[in-house]
Amino acid sequence: MATTAQPMSGASAWGNPVRVTNENGRGPAIIVCEHATNFIPPELNDLGLEADVCESHVAWDPGALAVASVIATTLDCPLVAASISRLVYDCNRPPSAESAMPAVSEIFPIPGNQDLSDEARWERVERIYNPFHAAVSSVIERRLAAGAAPVIVTIHSFTPTYHGARRPFEIGILHDEDARLAEAMLERAEAFGGLDVRRNEPYGPVDGVTHTLQRHALPRGLLNVMIEIRNDVIRGPSEQTAMAQVFSDVIGDAIGRCTGSAGIAGGDPVLHKTQEVGDA
Repeated sequence: MATTAQPMSGASAWGNPVRVTNENGRGPAIIVCEHATNFIPPELNDLGLEADVCESHVAWDPGALAVASVIATTLDCPLVAASISRLVYDCNRPPSAESAMPAVSEIFPIPGNQDLSDEARWERVERIYNPFHAAVSSVIERRLAAGAAPVIVTIHSFTPTYHGARRPFEIGILHDEDARLAEAMLERAEAFGGLDVRRNEPYGPVDGVTHTLQRHALPRGLLNVMIEIRNDVIRGPSEQTAMAQVFSDVIGDAIGRCTGSAGIAGGDPVLHKTQEVGDA
């Protein structure tokens, strides 16, 4: 394999498709990282891609897992992270979406995803998508059963240049139809020290990027937000930690204001009743 990331757990060639850490954390949120790794199972032969493509943003969200891990630790929250590259299956897309197993990503054809049979597509759904979202649902349902309504926070990074166009902003705060938490976070934009913070950039609901929020948060009435960070501002460990600490403060403050709490810290779950629904 040419990729730098390795499967997070599991003994099979595909590894475990999902890793849950700090499962019993008592903080207010569940942190989700759908594009945490660029690991491609060896039997897929790097999907026919060159090493530099496998290591680029095309295959994963560089820096996102590191930021998500620090936020989860700081706020004492569970972290659910995908363990296989989004090129094999993008866990932030439903099985019906072409982009779930993209034949082309940005300007790069993905040979190993060309002309996939229905059987091959369904195998990836069964091996990656279903276990990942079952894990997210399981963590949520345990929190609800304990009387705590968790906040769903998904962490992503984006490339500074896309299709040749420079993206002049650093932070995106994304939401679907429920904008409560995003609004509260956008009100704290000054906390990012002069970085350009925008709503629903570089993507928004119309781009199909809020699937995890739609599947797990909206039906249950849970506060939720999707975070996008330009990957050149979280290039190294020190930048990742610093950004995560700012986000931890902003997320905690926003949750407190949305729920009427004086403030949120690790070990203080958000307690209120929500409508419980089955897995969508």
